[in-house]
Order: sequence, then C-alpha cells, then structure tokens
Amino acid sequence: MRSFLLTLLVAGVASGSVAGAMTLVHAEHNPKSHTHSSYSGMESRAIKALSSEQIADLRAGKGMGASLPAELNGVPGPMHVLELRERLNLTPQQATQLERIVAAMKERAQSLGEQVIGAETRLDRAFASGTADEALVQASAAHIGELQGQLRAVHLVAHLQTKALMSREQVGDYNRLRGYTN
Repeated sequence: MRSFLLTLLVAGVASGSVAGAMTLVHAEHNPKSHTHSSYSGMESRAIKALSSEQIADLRAGKGMGASLPAELNGVPGPMHVLELRERLNLTPQQATQLERIVAAMKERAQSLGEQVIGAETRLDRAFASGTADEALVQASAAHIGELQGQLRAVHLVAHLQTKALMSREQVGDYNRLRGYTN
C-alpha cells in the first residue's frame, strides 16, 4: 500500500501537481471518500440475489449461458437448430424430435427455475428477518447450488441429444452459420 501511495505522490509531483497527488493519497486513507457500492439500488429487489430479468428467464426456462460449454465446443442447441431448420435441411423427423427435446427441456427447466426462485426467496427472507444463521446459510447455499447444477445439466443434456440427431454435415453447417468456425 505504501509503495502504491508513494507512486501516486511521485506521479503527482512529476506532473507538477503536488496538490493533486496529496488529494489522491488522502482519498486512499479517507473511508468517507469511497463511492457507493456497485450493489447500490439492488436493495429494492424483491429477491436480492436475482434481478427481475433473471427471475423472468428462470420462469421461462431459458439457459442464461448455462450451455456455453456445449455451444462453443460444437454441440448444437435444439432451439437454435430449429431456428435454422431450413438452412440445415432438417428432415421432418428431426424437427419433430427436436421439438420434443425443447418441450421436455423447457418443462424441466421451468420447474427447476421456480425452485431456484423459491430457495432464493427463503434465503433472502431469512436475512431480512434476522433469522439467518450459519447452518441455514450452508444448507440453503448447497440446495441452491444443487438446483442450479440440475438446471444447467438440463440444458447441456439437450445439446447432447440434439447433436445425436444430426449428421456430421449438419453439425458443421450449424457451427458455421452460428459463426463458430476458426
């Protein structure tokens, strides 16, 4: 810390601004000079850990980036494949099977999303009421983590199921159309 402050002071002196350098040094040691937290404004959220957009996405069964390991490693997502059905020359059978995969994925993801929202609500209420303790926090965090893991797996498994239905050419075309070629 001292070397950082000394660097600030030297930089200020070198630039001809001792007063500016001293202001910077003072700001480092003055807790009242700190700005608002990046969390400022979030205290009005219904569930502090989740934005309204995250709640909506969980309720809709959206992936929220959960499938990136599959998607960015060449394993297509069922919804995107259906969006590209004509360009990928999907057969009617492939499209029907993909629609089933999407429906099952959404149903399970929406159920898990509601469970995540419920668990986060209970944790939030425990903190708000002052009843949160270490045991409750440990159990709640583990439960929420388990639910989030299950939710992620639902989306990743749907990618695996999708790839299994496609030809090698269709997978290659999908990745090119999505812009994933090197």
